[in-house]
Amino acid sequence: MLTRRDVSLGLPAAALIAAGPAWAQNDTYSQDEIVNAAADFFDTTAGAAAAAVERVFRDNGRPVGYITGEEGAGAWGFGLRYGKGLLFLKSGERASVFWQGPSFGWDFGGNASKAFTLVYGMSNAGQIYRRFPGVDGSAYFVGGLGVNYQRAENITLAPIRAGVGLRAGANVGYLAYSRKRRINPF
Repeated sequence: MLTRRDVSLGLPAAALIAAGPAWAQNDTYSQDEIVNAAADFFDTTAGAAAAAVERVFRDNGRPVGYITGEEGAGAWGFGLRYGKGLLFLKSGERASVFWQGPSFGWDFGGNASKAFTLVYGMSNAGQIYRRFPGVDGSAYFVGGLGVNYQRAENITLAPIRAGVGLRAGANVGYLAYSRKRRINPF
């Protein structure tokens, strides 16, 4: 399946179709690469990371990148989340990224998490710096793992969070990704 990005590269459609999966695999991470990176990041076994990664791959396919980072969040109906990390694209680009955002919903408590985010639909690191709306459901009681999706235009982010804290609920909000740390979540 061709994307707008494929056509924007100026490559003829016939050449892209003929190249098939091999061409697409050069620009994306394999499931094994992501499982190993997630296991290293979360400091766990590959088997423990594989279940969450498998679900995201089943829903979205092969990612073009991933973000490794840490975040803190808290809510009492209204919530805030702040984080920082490093974006790795398969093309070799790297970028520091900060995120912050508000949420609203039936959501109470606080948590600190390591976040491993799979990135889809980006052709360069600069495209990460925008707002990504999402719906989140959390259930942390001492420890936990969760996945949600954030989408803006043709870019999808799939954060996998492993955290500690005391938090339960569901919320709606957004995360704004930026080049510099911002205190104001709006």
